[in-house]
Amino acid sequence: QVQLLESGGGLVQAGGSLRLSCTASGSILTIGVMGWHRQAPGKQRELVATITRFGNTNYADSVKGRFTISRDNGKRTVYLQMNSLKPEDTAVYYCEGAGYWGQGTQVTVSS
Repeated sequence: QVQLLESGGGLVQAGGSLRLSCTASGSILTIGVMGWHRQAPGKQRELVATITRFGNTNYADSVKGRFTISRDNGKRTVYLQMNSLKPEDTAVYYCEGAGYWGQGTQVTVSS
């Protein structure tokens, strides 16, 4: 069983940046696709970005050009670099892989 722990959330002004980290308790080499999801108050959880073990990435249209997902298999960590943040990016961000989920980290963007 793999446990995922997110960190890096916080409060930032619009236009600012944050980097989220998701560290696994075990190897993520066997997890083909890792992803970041988010859930804003009153809204459904949505997929933000995914990355395969080979480094292929995919992004939601709403974050393309602003967010970058990456992974370091040696450090068992997946990152989400978020630039040019907007108030509508405010949400709890979750890391996921092979059906395992982290507890989430809050990102709040003030206008």
